[in-house]
Amino acid sequence: MIQTITGNKDFIESLRGKRASFLLCMSNTATANTPGITQAGIPGMLHLTPTLDAEFISIGEVRSLGTIAETPKGVPTPALLTRAVHLLHPFREIELLNLGLEITPKLEHFKVHTFSIAPSGSIEQGASIPAAEVFEKGVAFAQNLVLQSDYIILAESVPAGTTTALATALALGYDARDKFSSSFKNAPEGIKQRVIDQALSHVNESDDLFEILAKVGDNMLIFNAGLLLGLQNRDIPIVLAGGTQMACVLLVVNRILQMMEGELDSSKIALCTTKWVAEDAHSDIKGLLEMNDFSINAYYADFDFSLTAHPALKLYDEGEAKEGVGAGGALVYALLNGITKEQITRKVESFLR
Repeated sequence: MIQTITGNKDFIESLRGKRASFLLCMSNTATANTPGITQAGIPGMLHLTPTLDAEFISIGEVRSLGTIAETPKGVPTPALLTRAVHLLHPFREIELLNLGLEITPKLEHFKVHTFSIAPSGSIEQGASIPAAEVFEKGVAFAQNLVLQSDYIILAESVPAGTTTALATALALGYDARDKFSSSFKNAPEGIKQRVIDQALSHVNESDDLFEILAKVGDNMLIFNAGLLLGLQNRDIPIVLAGGTQMACVLLVVNRILQMMEGELDSSKIALCTTKWVAEDAHSDIKGLLEMNDFSINAYYADFDFSLTAHPALKLYDEGEAKEGVGAGGALVYALLNGITKEQITRKVESFLR
């Protein structure tokens, strides 16, 4: 039920039966305000998507709005999958990382890490991110992290994050034009292309790596690159729970290592995603991962909604929404702990009654 994208199955099998801490990175980028660029949430309220996702996976309800985030076509957030897994085989803890939110989740008794990072601007105008500072905060967080579990599942919720990730990969010189996925079945290529072209126009040949990231990236990409490098001297396995955005984190790490003439011990790092990303004909996560100078183990959960008749969930199998809020990593975690496809399906259905 767990399939290999790159590497071998040894890493993921070593985690079978172990408990994970679930860390959700939440961030807003004004790039999401571009009309039609993303369907990761409710039109006009996309900035609330990470906030609502955090509330739902933590407590099973949303407090900052009357309903969970869903797309205009009625596709509910992938947070339903993550919450379902948490109820069936709980994570050791859920911790939230505020990497620049407009609205903080209304939660008590859950650890919310704050870093005094502001939401980032639109990459159309140059995102104006203090990139080196955000990166250093990621390094420091990793170095000081106290873990009660066997490993970390690191997830993200960033509306328009695939757009900023693609812009970042292109700005860093990767041939990634057709390799990034989208929350849409049919991605709004014209809108994305215009935004990305405008973003790239701000990049100068004289810009160093962090100046480029400051203009075209988002806080999640930069912070998590720092986090991964900050974990290098610690014996903590980490699963990047996500699709092409998490692959872009690794591409950023790769460029930083090239700049520093450093190396990465990737033996304690893996990426886990969904079947919908792995089999997406319009993106190529394997190709992205193979652009790095280091090898990486990557996997996907062989899970779909073939056991449900619910029309909103069937949209996932048709290509609408594919990943997010750690869904792929959560599904792999469930499968490693003996939870079945039917159990997950029924639990997700119970949220939509």
